[in-house]
Amino acid sequence: MNGSCACKAVQYSIKTKPMIVHCCHCTWCQKETGSAFAVNALLETNNIELLQGEIKEFTVDSKSGVGQNIVRCSKCYTALWSHYGAAKEKVAFIRVGTLENPDACAPDIHIYTSTKRKWLTLSDDVPAVPEFYKRSEYWPESSVIRYKNAKESVG
Repeated sequence: MNGSCACKAVQYSIKTKPMIVHCCHCTWCQKETGSAFAVNALLETNNIELLQGEIKEFTVDSKSGVGQNIVRCSKCYTALWSHYGAAKEKVAFIRVGTLENPDACAPDIHIYTSTKRKWLTLSDDVPAVPEFYKRSEYWPESSVIRYKNAKESVG
């Protein structure tokens, strides 16, 4: 799958399917995106190939207190992906809206639904949890292994 920023200066490709796709309804994602939620496809950062353009990383606060690094286009500042959590830079949270075909990455789970917008109705077809969850309860075993391997990788 390929993606780009709004001005098309940055073009990237992802070389594998995501481990999981989150639709996050937390108030931090709402504030950062200016929308009701953020849709992020999680994959190993080494599976992202920058095809053209320059990116810039910005560190911002997060609810966890650890912060997150948001990778943006250096020209239009579109958020392309983030790094945070236990895996830090080893796992990327790709902004699905930057993909050429965002429909290819439908959410596997809705998280932090305790703060979702009241006017938004979620389908019963996709699991939804009030806050976060245990990976082992919602991720396919192959994705759990990929995440663990990425987190433990050197460099």
